[in-house]
Amino acid sequence: MAERIRLWFDSEADYLEVRFSDVPGYEKATANDAVMERVDAQGKIIGFSILGVSHFKKDNPLDAELNVAAS
Repeated sequence: MAERIRLWFDSEADYLEVRFSDVPGYEKATANDAVMERVDAQGKIIGFSILGVSHFKKDNPLDAELNVAAS
């Protein structure tokens, strides 16, 4: 079964958002200042966002970790 994602890019704000689900959630900081996790009430990752996305070029990729909630 295929999963659907939603993706938004705002070139003026240099902001990319990816969502795996439309369930209610909130933004949560990560160890990388450019990346925010979007999590649901149980802490499951339902998306992420990247600020300053144009700074990450082929020779300088973004390296970030998203925390997975314990089952």
